[in-house]
Amino acid sequence: MSENTPTHDLISWQEFEKVDLRVGTVVQVDEFPEARSPAYKLTIDFGEEIGLRKSSAQITVHYQPAELVGIQVVAVVNFPKKQIGPFMSECLVTGFADESGAIVLAQVERPVPNGSKLM
Repeated sequence: MSENTPTHDLISWQEFEKVDLRVGTVVQVDEFPEARSPAYKLTIDFGEEIGLRKSSAQITVHYQPAELVGIQVVAVVNFPKKQIGPFMSECLVTGFADESGAIVLAQVERPVPNGSKLM
C-alpha cells in the first residue's frame, strides 16, 4: 500500500462482495420531465434470474434515448428501491463524471450475458 492510500476508505473483501454489480441491456428509455435534474427513466433487462429493473439516470448530456436502447450497462441491483418523484427506481446505474460533471456510463468492453455479475 502506498503512502497516498487513504486508510479511512478501505473496505474488506467481504464488504465488497455485498455489492451486487450486474450487467443488463437497456430495453426502454423514457423522458423524465418530473425529475429535479434532467434524467431518463431506463428499463434494463438483467436476464432470467433478476428480470427487468427500472432506474432513473441523469445521463442526458452525453446520451439520447434512441442510442441507449440495446447497450449494456453496469448497475447495482441490491440497493433498496428508491422513490424519485413519481418514479420508483429499482437499481443504480453506474457511471463516472467527466471534466464538466456530466455522467458517462460504466459499460462492459464487449457483450456478456445479461445478469452477469462483476467478478
